[in-house]
Amino acid sequence: MIQHSIAVLVFDGVIVPDLSPPLGVFGRTKGYDIRLCGPEKTIQTQYMGLFVPHDLSALTEADTIFVPGIEDIERVIPLAVLNALKLAHARGARIASICTGAFVLAAAGLLDGLTATTHWRVAGALARRCPDAVVEENMLFVDNGQVLCSAGAAAGLDLCLHMLRADKGAAVAAQVARLAVVQLAREGGQAQFIDYDFSEPTETLDPLLDWVRENLDQPLTVADLAHRAAKSVRTLNRRFHQQTGTTPLQWVQRERVRRAQYLLEVTPLSVEEITTRTGFGTAANLRDRFFRVVGVTPSAYRKTFAGRHTGLSLEVQAEV
Repeated sequence: MIQHSIAVLVFDGVIVPDLSPPLGVFGRTKGYDIRLCGPEKTIQTQYMGLFVPHDLSALTEADTIFVPGIEDIERVIPLAVLNALKLAHARGARIASICTGAFVLAAAGLLDGLTATTHWRVAGALARRCPDAVVEENMLFVDNGQVLCSAGAAAGLDLCLHMLRADKGAAVAAQVARLAVVQLAREGGQAQFIDYDFSEPTETLDPLLDWVRENLDQPLTVADLAHRAAKSVRTLNRRFHQQTGTTPLQWVQRERVRRAQYLLEVTPLSVEEITTRTGFGTAANLRDRFFRVVGVTPSAYRKTFAGRHTGLSLEVQAEV
């Protein structure tokens, strides 16, 4: 099996919890060779010293590079690290930051002209540091293709699962998510953690969301959802935005696309049959919405990902 090489970059001042998402997600999945690398054999963090088994030459061969956050965003990044990242980017390596690791990417000039995110507390500082980037403080993660960014360590886990899904399909990513006891995809963005309206009770919409997922084949209107939740349409819209960061209909459409992705991967059902099971009404509607969200046609997606659910015991490590 050809191994996908992953380098996790560390140096003095790295945030140790930010190492967990890439190691936990890709370390549970066969087909990946993960190496911890840095400019020195030992580094110092806030709580401990770490032994680093590989030097920066690991970046010259890595298919994917993760840059964890740094404790002090004013820290001067070693020039050797910045040069290694620039060279890796120039040869086409996929580079992803966790939390304040975005400041390292900015120092290397890798965010210029791109959309980026980082922890909401320092998003403004990143925008000032990198004025040529569009900094979205509400995003859990941003995927620009070659360069990706995430918010805090938990959002780094979201990003890693997103990347694993792109690499190996939804079924493998879902099994890794189950092993990690997390959702494959969280709803909403950082806004749910920044502000909250304490004038209203903190009632969750999870029972309604679960019911919708079980009834995607049915025609669903906002009025239907409001009736099911025993709320007014206005209240439902407000609660939906608070919990998911989007509108009820947008959320339903996104869930239908996710279901279509899964069915394309794990079943031989025709597009027409998948249309029925996902509630899109017509195959044309399914194709149009699918292309808008995923960026490829259903047939192209199936060609790429069909069959990747088979042999999960071989793909995903059993250890928890």
